[in-house]
Amino acid sequence: MPPRQSLCSRRAVAEEEEKAQVKSETPEVEDAKASRKARPTKRKAAVEEDGGEVGKAAGKDAKPAAKKTRTAKTKIEDIMPLAKRTAVSSLKRAMYIGAHVSGAGGVQNSVHNAVHIGANAFALFLKSQRKWDNPPLAAEARDAFRSLAKAHDFDAHRHCVPHGSYLVNLAAADRAKADQAYASFVDDLHRCEALGIVLYNFHPGNTNGEDRAEAIGRIAAQLNRAHKATKGTVVTVLENMAGQGNVIGCRFEDLRDIIAQVDDKSRVGVCIDTCHTFAAGYDLRSPEAFAETVKAFDDVVGNKYLRAFHLNDSKAPFDSHRDLHTNIGTGFLGLRAFHNVMNHEPFQGLPMVLETPIDRKGADGKSVEDKQVWADEIKLLESLIGMDPESDEFKALDVKLQAQGEGERNKLQTQADKKGAKDAKKAEKAAKPKEGAATKKKAPAKGKKKAAESSEDESDAPQSE
Repeated sequence: MPPRQSLCSRRAVAEEEEKAQVKSETPEVEDAKASRKARPTKRKAAVEEDGGEVGKAAGKDAKPAAKKTRTAKTKIEDIMPLAKRTAVSSLKRAMYIGAHVSGAGGVQNSVHNAVHIGANAFALFLKSQRKWDNPPLAAEARDAFRSLAKAHDFDAHRHCVPHGSYLVNLAAADRAKADQAYASFVDDLHRCEALGIVLYNFHPGNTNGEDRAEAIGRIAAQLNRAHKATKGTVVTVLENMAGQGNVIGCRFEDLRDIIAQVDDKSRVGVCIDTCHTFAAGYDLRSPEAFAETVKAFDDVVGNKYLRAFHLNDSKAPFDSHRDLHTNIGTGFLGLRAFHNVMNHEPFQGLPMVLETPIDRKGADGKSVEDKQVWADEIKLLESLIGMDPESDEFKALDVKLQAQGEGERNKLQTQADKKGAKDAKKAEKAAKPKEGAATKKKAPAKGKKKAAESSEDESDAPQSE
Protein backbone atom coordinates (compact mmCIF):
# COMPACT_ATOMS: atom_id res chain seq x y z
CA MET A 1 0.00 0.00 0.00
CA PRO A 2 1.34 3.40 -0.85
CA PRO A 3 2.32 5.32 2.25
CA ARG A 4 0.16 7.94 3.84
CA GLN A 5 1.02 11.49 2.91
CA SER A 6 0.38 14.87 4.42
CA LEU A 7 -2.70 17.04 3.82
CA CYS A 8 -2.54 20.60 2.47
CA SER A 9 -4.88 23.58 2.22
CA ARG A 10 -7.61 23.35 -0.42
CA ARG A 11 -7.46 27.01 -1.35
CA ALA A 12 -3.67 27.07 -1.37
CA VAL A 13 -3.54 24.14 -3.75
CA ALA A 14 -6.25 25.54 -6.02
CA GLU A 15 -4.43 28.85 -6.40
CA GLU A 16 -1.10 27.09 -6.94
CA GLU A 17 -2.58 24.97 -9.72
CA GLU A 18 -4.19 27.96 -11.47
CA LYS A 19 -0.77 29.56 -11.72
CA ALA A 20 0.86 26.32 -12.81
CA GLN A 21 -1.48 25.92 -15.78
CA VAL A 22 0.63 28.38 -17.78
CA LYS A 23 3.61 26.63 -19.37
CA SER A 24 6.97 28.12 -18.66
CA GLU A 25 10.62 27.14 -18.60
CA THR A 26 10.45 26.75 -14.80
CA PRO A 27 6.86 25.81 -13.85
CA GLU A 28 7.96 24.72 -10.38
CA VAL A 29 9.19 28.24 -9.58
CA GLU A 30 5.91 29.70 -10.81
CA ASP A 31 4.06 27.29 -8.52
CA ALA A 32 6.12 28.41 -5.54
CA LYS A 33 5.42 32.08 -6.24
CA ALA A 34 1.71 31.36 -6.43
CA SER A 35 1.76 29.48 -3.14
CA ARG A 36 3.11 32.56 -1.30
CA LYS A 37 -0.14 34.38 -2.05
CA ALA A 38 -2.39 31.50 -1.01
CA ARG A 39 -4.30 31.64 2.26
CA PRO A 40 -4.62 28.48 4.34
CA THR A 41 -8.12 27.21 5.00
CA LYS A 42 -9.47 25.08 7.84
CA ARG A 43 -8.12 21.57 8.30
CA LYS A 44 -11.58 20.16 7.69
CA ALA A 45 -11.47 21.39 4.12
CA ALA A 46 -8.15 19.68 3.61
CA VAL A 47 -9.40 16.41 5.10
CA GLU A 48 -12.52 16.36 2.93
CA GLU A 49 -10.78 17.41 -0.28
CA ASP A 50 -11.03 14.98 -3.17
CA GLY A 51 -8.20 12.49 -3.19
CA GLY A 52 -7.10 13.36 0.35
CA GLU A 53 -6.52 10.73 3.02
CA VAL A 54 -7.79 10.84 6.57
CA GLY A 55 -5.26 12.46 8.90
CA LYS A 56 -4.68 11.51 12.52
CA ALA A 57 -6.46 14.61 13.76
CA ALA A 58 -9.45 14.27 11.41
CA GLY A 59 -12.92 14.61 12.90
CA LYS A 60 -15.21 17.23 14.35
CA ASP A 61 -12.76 18.09 17.10
CA ALA A 62 -9.78 18.43 14.78
CA LYS A 63 -7.91 21.72 15.07
CA PRO A 64 -6.47 23.68 12.16
CA ALA A 65 -2.88 22.79 11.41
CA ALA A 66 -0.34 25.18 12.86
CA LYS A 67 1.06 27.71 10.40
CA LYS A 68 4.71 27.42 9.49
CA THR A 69 6.86 30.37 8.58
CA ARG A 70 8.95 29.41 5.58
CA THR A 71 11.05 31.33 3.12
CA ALA A 72 10.35 31.51 -0.59
CA LYS A 73 13.64 29.70 -1.22
CA THR A 74 12.57 26.78 0.96
CA LYS A 75 9.22 26.50 -0.80
CA ILE A 76 10.88 26.41 -4.21
CA GLU A 77 13.30 23.71 -3.06
CA ASP A 78 10.41 21.64 -1.70
CA ILE A 79 8.79 21.34 -5.12
CA MET A 80 11.86 21.27 -7.31
CA PRO A 81 12.18 17.86 -8.99
CA LEU A 82 14.22 15.23 -7.16
CA ALA A 83 15.08 13.83 -10.59
CA LYS A 84 14.61 15.17 -14.08
CA ARG A 85 12.00 13.33 -16.13
CA THR A 86 13.56 11.17 -18.83
CA ALA A 87 12.27 11.75 -22.34
CA VAL A 88 10.72 8.41 -23.26
CA SER A 89 11.80 8.97 -26.85
CA SER A 90 15.43 8.84 -25.67
CA LEU A 91 15.05 5.33 -24.25
CA LYS A 92 15.70 2.19 -26.29
CA ARG A 93 12.18 1.05 -25.44
CA ALA A 94 9.15 3.24 -24.75
CA MET A 95 8.70 2.45 -21.07
CA TYR A 96 6.56 4.81 -18.95
CA ILE A 97 7.68 4.40 -15.34
CA GLY A 98 6.39 6.18 -12.22
CA ALA A 99 4.90 5.60 -8.78
CA HIS A 100 1.70 5.76 -6.75
CA VAL A 101 1.79 9.38 -5.58
CA SER A 102 -0.40 11.33 -3.20
CA GLY A 103 -3.53 13.16 -4.30
CA ALA A 104 -3.93 14.77 -0.85
CA GLY A 105 -5.25 18.29 -1.06
CA GLY A 106 -6.86 17.63 -4.45
CA VAL A 107 -6.33 15.19 -7.31
CA GLN A 108 -4.48 17.88 -9.25
CA ASN A 109 -1.68 17.67 -6.69
CA SER A 110 -0.82 14.19 -7.96
CA VAL A 111 0.54 15.69 -11.20
CA HIS A 112 3.02 17.86 -9.29
CA ASN A 113 3.96 14.89 -7.12
CA ALA A 114 4.64 12.79 -10.23
CA VAL A 115 6.81 15.50 -11.77
CA HIS A 116 8.63 15.87 -8.42
CA ILE A 117 10.01 12.31 -8.62
CA GLY A 118 10.73 12.34 -12.36
CA ALA A 119 7.84 10.03 -13.25
CA ASN A 120 6.40 9.43 -16.71
CA ALA A 121 3.40 7.52 -15.31
CA PHE A 122 1.57 7.64 -12.00
CA ALA A 123 -1.24 6.29 -9.87
CA LEU A 124 -3.31 7.90 -7.11
CA PHE A 125 -6.43 7.46 -5.03
CA LEU A 126 -9.27 9.54 -6.49
CA LYS A 127 -10.71 10.04 -3.00
CA SER A 128 -9.98 8.81 0.50
CA GLN A 129 -9.67 5.04 0.33
CA ARG A 130 -10.13 4.74 4.10
CA LYS A 131 -13.78 5.79 4.29
CA TRP A 132 -17.00 5.23 2.36
CA ASP A 133 -18.42 8.74 2.26
CA ASN A 134 -16.51 11.36 0.27
CA PRO A 135 -17.45 14.78 -1.11
CA PRO A 136 -17.93 15.03 -4.89
CA LEU A 137 -15.03 15.93 -7.16
CA ALA A 138 -14.57 19.71 -7.05
CA ALA A 139 -14.79 21.49 -10.41
CA GLU A 140 -11.58 23.42 -9.74
CA ALA A 141 -9.73 20.18 -8.91
CA ARG A 142 -11.02 18.58 -12.11
CA ASP A 143 -10.01 21.52 -14.30
CA ALA A 144 -6.61 21.89 -12.64
CA PHE A 145 -5.85 18.18 -13.09
CA ARG A 146 -6.65 18.30 -16.79
CA SER A 147 -4.63 21.50 -17.33
CA LEU A 148 -1.62 20.30 -15.37
CA ALA A 149 -1.57 16.91 -17.08
CA LYS A 150 -1.50 18.68 -20.43
CA ALA A 151 1.10 21.23 -19.29
CA HIS A 152 3.43 18.48 -18.11
CA ASP A 153 2.80 16.23 -21.13
CA PHE A 154 1.01 13.46 -19.26
CA ASP A 155 -1.51 11.61 -21.39
CA ALA A 156 -4.19 10.75 -18.82
CA HIS A 157 -5.54 8.16 -21.26
CA ARG A 158 -2.33 6.14 -21.06
CA HIS A 159 -0.09 7.28 -18.20
CA CYS A 160 -2.43 7.64 -15.21
CA VAL A 161 -3.85 4.54 -13.49
CA PRO A 162 -5.88 5.41 -10.36
CA HIS A 163 -6.17 2.70 -7.70
CA GLY A 164 -9.53 1.65 -6.30
CA SER A 165 -10.43 1.73 -2.63
CA TYR A 166 -9.33 -1.18 -0.45
CA LEU A 167 -12.79 -1.10 1.13
CA VAL A 168 -14.56 -2.18 -2.06
CA ASN A 169 -15.32 -5.88 -2.51
CA LEU A 170 -17.29 -6.50 -5.70
CA ALA A 171 -17.58 -10.19 -4.76
CA ALA A 172 -19.65 -9.46 -1.64
CA ALA A 173 -22.71 -11.71 -1.33
CA ASP A 174 -24.53 -9.59 1.26
CA ARG A 175 -26.85 -7.23 -0.63
CA ALA A 176 -26.23 -4.15 1.52
CA LYS A 177 -22.45 -4.58 1.36
CA ALA A 178 -22.58 -5.28 -2.37
CA ASP A 179 -24.60 -2.10 -3.02
CA GLN A 180 -22.21 -0.05 -0.87
CA ALA A 181 -19.21 -1.43 -2.77
CA TYR A 182 -20.87 -0.78 -6.13
CA ALA A 183 -21.76 2.81 -5.25
CA SER A 184 -18.14 3.60 -4.32
CA PHE A 185 -16.84 1.79 -7.40
CA VAL A 186 -19.08 3.50 -9.93
CA ASP A 187 -18.41 6.88 -8.26
CA ASP A 188 -14.71 6.38 -9.02
CA LEU A 189 -15.53 5.58 -12.65
CA HIS A 190 -17.45 8.86 -12.93
CA ARG A 191 -14.45 10.68 -11.45
CA CYS A 192 -12.24 9.06 -14.08
CA GLU A 193 -14.59 10.26 -16.80
CA ALA A 194 -14.49 13.81 -15.45
CA LEU A 195 -10.67 13.78 -15.33
CA GLY A 196 -10.17 12.24 -18.76
CA ILE A 197 -8.69 9.06 -17.27
CA VAL A 198 -9.25 5.77 -19.12
CA LEU A 199 -7.60 3.08 -16.95
CA TYR A 200 -8.96 2.30 -13.47
CA ASN A 201 -7.19 -0.39 -11.42
CA PHE A 202 -8.88 -2.35 -8.61
CA HIS A 203 -8.54 -5.53 -6.55
CA PRO A 204 -11.06 -8.14 -7.77
CA GLY A 205 -12.47 -9.10 -4.38
CA ASN A 206 -12.73 -11.70 -1.63
CA THR A 207 -15.01 -14.74 -1.45
CA ASN A 208 -15.40 -14.35 2.35
CA GLY A 209 -15.69 -18.14 2.45
CA GLU A 210 -18.45 -18.34 -0.15
CA ASP A 211 -18.27 -20.48 -3.30
CA ARG A 212 -15.44 -19.15 -5.51
CA ALA A 213 -17.22 -19.54 -8.86
CA GLU A 214 -20.26 -17.71 -7.54
CA ALA A 215 -18.08 -14.91 -6.14
CA ILE A 216 -16.40 -14.53 -9.52
CA GLY A 217 -19.84 -14.33 -11.12
CA ARG A 218 -20.82 -11.51 -8.73
CA ILE A 219 -17.70 -9.52 -9.67
CA ALA A 220 -18.53 -9.81 -13.36
CA ALA A 221 -22.16 -8.84 -12.71
CA GLN A 222 -21.06 -5.73 -10.81
CA LEU A 223 -18.71 -4.79 -13.66
CA ASN A 224 -21.49 -5.20 -16.22
CA ARG A 225 -23.74 -3.02 -14.09
CA ALA A 226 -21.04 -0.34 -13.71
CA HIS A 227 -20.18 -0.37 -17.41
CA LYS A 228 -23.80 0.26 -18.33
CA ALA A 229 -23.99 3.14 -15.83
CA THR A 230 -20.98 4.95 -17.35
CA LYS A 231 -20.19 6.41 -20.75
CA GLY A 232 -18.01 3.64 -22.09
CA THR A 233 -14.56 5.24 -21.98
CA VAL A 234 -13.14 3.89 -18.71
CA VAL A 235 -11.50 0.44 -18.73
CA THR A 236 -11.86 -1.43 -15.42
CA VAL A 237 -8.47 -3.05 -14.80
CA LEU A 238 -8.33 -6.20 -12.64
CA GLU A 239 -5.16 -6.57 -10.56
CA ASN A 240 -3.68 -10.03 -10.04
CA MET A 241 -3.20 -10.93 -6.38
CA ALA A 242 -0.74 -12.80 -4.14
CA GLY A 243 -3.28 -15.38 -2.99
CA GLN A 244 -3.80 -14.74 0.70
CA GLY A 245 -6.89 -16.35 2.24
CA ASN A 246 -10.02 -16.11 0.11
CA VAL A 247 -8.67 -13.42 -2.21
CA ILE A 248 -9.69 -13.74 -5.85
CA GLY A 249 -7.15 -13.16 -8.60
CA CYS A 250 -4.12 -15.13 -7.45
CA ARG A 251 -4.45 -17.48 -10.42
CA PHE A 252 -4.64 -16.29 -14.01
CA GLU A 253 -7.71 -18.52 -14.33
CA ASP A 254 -9.60 -16.25 -11.90
CA LEU A 255 -8.98 -13.25 -14.15
CA ARG A 256 -9.96 -15.27 -17.22
CA ASP A 257 -13.22 -16.40 -15.63
CA ILE A 258 -14.19 -12.84 -14.65
CA ILE A 259 -13.42 -11.46 -18.12
CA ALA A 260 -15.37 -14.29 -19.75
CA GLN A 261 -18.54 -13.09 -18.01
CA VAL A 262 -18.05 -9.39 -18.79
CA ASP A 263 -20.37 -8.35 -21.62
CA ASP A 264 -18.24 -5.53 -23.06
CA LYS A 265 -14.72 -6.94 -23.33
CA SER A 266 -13.37 -3.53 -24.40
CA ARG A 267 -14.15 -2.24 -20.89
CA VAL A 268 -11.99 -4.74 -18.97
CA GLY A 269 -8.24 -5.29 -18.65
CA VAL A 270 -5.53 -6.60 -16.31
CA CYS A 271 -2.76 -5.01 -14.26
CA ILE A 272 0.15 -7.33 -13.42
CA ASP A 273 1.79 -6.74 -10.04
CA THR A 274 5.27 -8.30 -10.08
CA CYS A 275 5.30 -9.01 -6.33
CA HIS A 276 1.83 -10.57 -6.42
CA THR A 277 2.75 -12.65 -9.47
CA PHE A 278 5.87 -14.04 -7.80
CA ALA A 279 4.14 -14.67 -4.47
CA ALA A 280 1.32 -16.50 -6.27
CA GLY A 281 3.77 -18.99 -7.79
CA TYR A 282 4.57 -17.48 -11.20
CA ASP A 283 8.33 -17.04 -11.59
CA LEU A 284 9.91 -14.03 -13.30
CA ARG A 285 13.55 -14.33 -12.27
CA SER A 286 15.38 -16.08 -15.09
CA PRO A 287 14.76 -15.34 -18.79
CA GLU A 288 13.36 -18.88 -19.16
CA ALA A 289 11.00 -18.58 -16.17
CA PHE A 290 9.92 -15.12 -17.31
CA ALA A 291 9.11 -16.38 -20.80
CA GLU A 292 7.12 -19.26 -19.32
CA THR A 293 5.04 -16.95 -17.12
CA VAL A 294 4.40 -14.49 -19.94
CA LYS A 295 3.27 -17.38 -22.15
CA ALA A 296 1.02 -18.72 -19.38
CA PHE A 297 -0.67 -15.33 -19.06
CA ASP A 298 -1.21 -15.10 -22.81
CA ASP A 299 -2.54 -18.66 -23.00
CA VAL A 300 -4.94 -18.28 -20.07
CA VAL A 301 -5.99 -14.62 -20.15
CA GLY A 302 -4.60 -13.08 -23.33
CA ASN A 303 -1.97 -10.38 -23.79
CA LYS A 304 -4.58 -8.15 -25.41
CA TYR A 305 -6.04 -7.55 -21.92
CA LEU A 306 -2.74 -6.43 -20.33
CA ARG A 307 -3.03 -2.69 -19.62
CA ALA A 308 -0.62 -1.79 -16.78
CA PHE A 309 2.05 -2.95 -14.33
CA HIS A 310 2.77 -2.48 -10.64
CA LEU A 311 6.52 -2.85 -10.15
CA ASN A 312 7.44 -4.21 -6.72
CA ASP A 313 10.09 -6.61 -5.48
CA SER A 314 8.97 -9.29 -3.03
CA LYS A 315 10.10 -9.39 0.57
CA ALA A 316 8.69 -12.93 0.86
CA PRO A 317 9.95 -16.05 -0.98
CA PHE A 318 8.56 -17.56 -4.17
CA ASP A 319 5.04 -19.06 -3.96
CA SER A 320 4.66 -17.77 -0.37
CA HIS A 321 1.23 -16.18 -1.06
CA ARG A 322 2.34 -13.21 1.05
CA ASP A 323 1.80 -9.69 -0.27
CA LEU A 324 4.94 -7.97 1.01
CA HIS A 325 6.39 -5.29 -1.27
CA THR A 326 10.01 -4.25 -1.04
CA ASN A 327 12.38 -2.07 -3.05
CA ILE A 328 13.56 -3.02 -6.52
CA GLY A 329 16.44 -5.49 -6.55
CA THR A 330 16.53 -6.00 -2.77
CA GLY A 331 13.97 -8.81 -2.53
CA PHE A 332 13.56 -12.39 -3.69
CA LEU A 333 12.68 -11.34 -7.23
CA GLY A 334 16.01 -9.59 -7.68
CA LEU A 335 17.24 -7.23 -10.37
CA ARG A 336 17.21 -9.77 -13.20
CA ALA A 337 13.42 -10.08 -13.00
CA PHE A 338 13.04 -6.35 -13.60
CA HIS A 339 15.60 -6.45 -16.39
CA ASN A 340 13.34 -9.05 -18.03
CA VAL A 341 10.30 -6.77 -17.69
CA MET A 342 12.07 -3.62 -18.87
CA ASN A 343 13.42 -5.32 -22.00
CA HIS A 344 10.30 -7.18 -23.10
CA GLU A 345 9.23 -5.41 -26.26
CA PRO A 346 5.46 -6.17 -26.03
CA PHE A 347 5.32 -4.26 -22.72
CA GLN A 348 6.22 -0.96 -24.39
CA GLY A 349 3.81 1.90 -23.85
CA LEU A 350 2.17 0.44 -20.74
CA PRO A 351 2.14 2.52 -17.54
CA MET A 352 4.44 0.96 -14.92
CA VAL A 353 3.83 2.09 -11.35
CA LEU A 354 6.05 1.61 -8.29
CA GLU A 355 4.38 0.78 -4.98
CA THR A 356 7.62 0.23 -3.10
CA PRO A 357 8.16 1.47 0.50
CA ILE A 358 9.68 4.91 0.99
CA ASP A 359 9.55 5.19 4.79
CA ARG A 360 12.93 5.81 6.39
CA LYS A 361 14.09 6.50 9.93
CA GLY A 362 14.75 10.20 10.53
CA ALA A 363 17.43 11.65 12.78
CA ASP A 364 14.95 11.59 15.67
CA GLY A 365 14.18 7.91 15.10
CA LYS A 366 10.72 8.61 13.71
CA SER A 367 9.54 7.32 10.35
CA VAL A 368 9.68 9.85 7.52
CA GLU A 369 8.88 9.64 3.82
CA ASP A 370 11.84 9.83 1.46
CA LYS A 371 10.51 10.36 -2.06
CA GLN A 372 14.07 10.30 -3.34
CA VAL A 373 13.70 6.51 -3.12
CA TRP A 374 11.10 6.56 -5.90
CA ALA A 375 13.09 9.05 -7.95
CA ASP A 376 16.13 6.76 -7.75
CA GLU A 377 14.14 3.60 -8.51
CA ILE A 378 12.63 5.17 -11.62
CA LYS A 379 16.12 5.96 -12.87
CA LEU A 380 17.30 2.47 -11.90
CA LEU A 381 14.53 0.82 -13.93
CA GLU A 382 15.17 3.11 -16.90
CA SER A 383 18.87 2.24 -16.76
CA LEU A 384 18.04 -1.47 -17.16
CA ILE A 385 16.59 -0.85 -20.63
CA GLY A 386 19.17 -2.18 -23.07
CA MET A 387 21.71 -3.01 -20.33
CA ASP A 388 23.68 -6.23 -20.78
CA PRO A 389 22.77 -8.49 -17.81
CA GLU A 390 26.15 -10.21 -18.16
CA SER A 391 28.06 -6.93 -17.86
CA ASP A 392 30.15 -6.01 -14.83
CA GLU A 393 27.89 -2.97 -14.36
CA PHE A 394 24.75 -5.08 -14.00
CA LYS A 395 26.40 -7.70 -11.80
CA ALA A 396 27.83 -5.07 -9.43
CA LEU A 397 24.42 -3.37 -9.16
CA ASP A 398 22.71 -6.69 -8.50
CA VAL A 399 25.16 -7.60 -5.73
CA LYS A 400 24.82 -4.18 -4.11
CA LEU A 401 21.02 -4.27 -4.02
CA GLN A 402 20.86 -7.87 -2.83
CA ALA A 403 23.20 -6.98 0.03
CA GLN A 404 20.84 -4.18 1.09
CA GLY A 405 17.92 -6.58 1.45
CA GLU A 406 19.78 -9.59 2.80
CA GLY A 407 18.59 -9.19 6.39
CA GLU A 408 14.91 -9.00 5.46
CA ARG A 409 15.18 -11.91 3.03
CA ASN A 410 16.83 -14.12 5.65
CA LYS A 411 14.12 -13.20 8.16
CA LEU A 412 11.27 -13.99 5.77
CA GLN A 413 12.94 -17.17 4.53
CA THR A 414 13.20 -18.40 8.12
CA GLN A 415 9.49 -17.68 8.61
CA ALA A 416 8.64 -19.52 5.39
CA ASP A 417 10.74 -22.53 6.42
CA LYS A 418 9.05 -22.71 9.83
CA LYS A 419 5.62 -22.48 8.24
CA GLY A 420 6.51 -25.19 5.74
CA ALA A 421 7.67 -27.51 8.52
CA LYS A 422 4.53 -26.77 10.55
CA ASP A 423 2.25 -27.44 7.57
CA ALA A 424 4.04 -30.73 6.87
CA LYS A 425 3.62 -31.79 10.49
CA LYS A 426 -0.08 -30.93 10.39
CA ALA A 427 -0.53 -32.96 7.23
CA GLU A 428 1.23 -35.91 8.83
CA LYS A 429 -0.94 -35.73 11.96
CA ALA A 430 -4.11 -35.34 9.92
CA ALA A 431 -3.36 -38.58 8.11
CA LYS A 432 -2.85 -40.69 11.27
CA PRO A 433 -6.48 -40.72 12.58
CA LYS A 434 -7.67 -41.99 9.21
CA GLU A 435 -5.22 -44.89 9.35
CA GLY A 436 -6.26 -45.69 12.94
CA ALA A 437 -9.93 -45.59 12.04
CA ALA A 438 -9.36 -48.04 9.19
CA THR A 439 -7.47 -50.45 11.46
CA LYS A 440 -10.25 -50.33 14.06
CA LYS A 441 -12.93 -51.01 11.47
CA LYS A 442 -11.17 -54.11 10.14
CA ALA A 443 -10.57 -55.65 13.59
CA PRO A 444 -12.64 -58.82 14.30
CA ALA A 445 -15.39 -58.63 16.92
CA LYS A 446 -13.48 -60.70 19.46
CA GLY A 447 -10.51 -58.33 19.19
CA LYS A 448 -12.40 -55.10 19.91
CA LYS A 449 -10.62 -54.45 23.19
CA LYS A 450 -7.17 -54.99 21.67
CA ALA A 451 -7.99 -52.75 18.70
CA ALA A 452 -9.22 -50.02 21.04
CA GLU A 453 -6.00 -50.21 23.03
CA SER A 454 -3.87 -49.95 19.88
CA SER A 455 -5.67 -46.76 18.83
CA GLU A 456 -5.18 -44.97 22.15
CA ASP A 457 -1.62 -44.03 21.17
CA GLU A 458 -3.10 -41.88 18.38
CA SER A 459 -5.95 -40.34 20.36
CA ASP A 460 -4.07 -37.04 20.75
CA ALA A 461 -3.90 -36.49 17.00
CA PRO A 462 -6.23 -33.69 15.82
CA GLN A 463 -9.41 -34.93 14.14
CA SER A 464 -10.02 -31.98 11.84
CA GLU A 465 -6.77 -30.31 10.83
